[in-house]
Amino acid sequence: MRTPGEPHPGPASSRRTLLLAGVASATLTAAGTGPAAATDPPDGPRPATPAQALDALTAGNRRWRTLHQTHPHESRSVRVSLGAGQHPFAVVLGCVDSRVPPELVFDQGLGDLLTVRTAGEVLDEAVLGSVAFGVLELGIPLVVVLGHASCGAVRAAVEADASGERLPAHIQYLAEQITPYIDRTRTGDARVDATVDAQVRGVRARLAAEPDLAGRIADGRLAVVGARYALDTQHVHRLA
Repeated sequence: MRTPGEPHPGPASSRRTLLLAGVASATLTAAGTGPAAATDPPDGPRPATPAQALDALTAGNRRWRTLHQTHPHESRSVRVSLGAGQHPFAVVLGCVDSRVPPELVFDQGLGDLLTVRTAGEVLDEAVLGSVAFGVLELGIPLVVVLGHASCGAVRAAVEADASGERLPAHIQYLAEQITPYIDRTRTGDARVDATVDAQVRGVRARLAAEPDLAGRIADGRLAVVGARYALDTQHVHRLA
């Protein structure tokens, strides 16, 4: 679609567009692995180790919370190059909360992150398969389980557990997955807050115990870490 004022593409431009499409198609065919095949990123090597990937996310979050975000990898050339494949350097399993979009809070762009989002970072087979796809098929070296303050899904689970109320429809399923991590040593808002962290740690532990991922963790090719986003300061800090 042309933007207002953009000249109508002539024959030379049309031929150029067809050529770019042909080059992308040839690259995919040569790789023999379809659209998910990793390719050289458009602006040089991506983080290749867990430590490098963590450093990149840490630096990006610093830019975000200090209002120095760069919105990287959005240019026309990047968009064209990504048509040939992707090479993300981190999987982020986060909450669906509209206030915590991973690409923004880590100041990353197109092709940088493989994001999986469920309320309360709840795991199911589709989520496990999505994370495994990123690690095993794309060779991603880092998985981050990202929780956040004031998580509505966690609060719903905590309050339903206390009242015995059954939640509507599929929300009950979410609550049931979070309930084992409820911190009953706390009360009120403190219980919700502690359960946010316990849920992140529990999900991280489950992912790290997956046999296909555990082998990569053991030999240093992969790290699975838990983290928490603060809505007031916009800071992401790692959970031990």
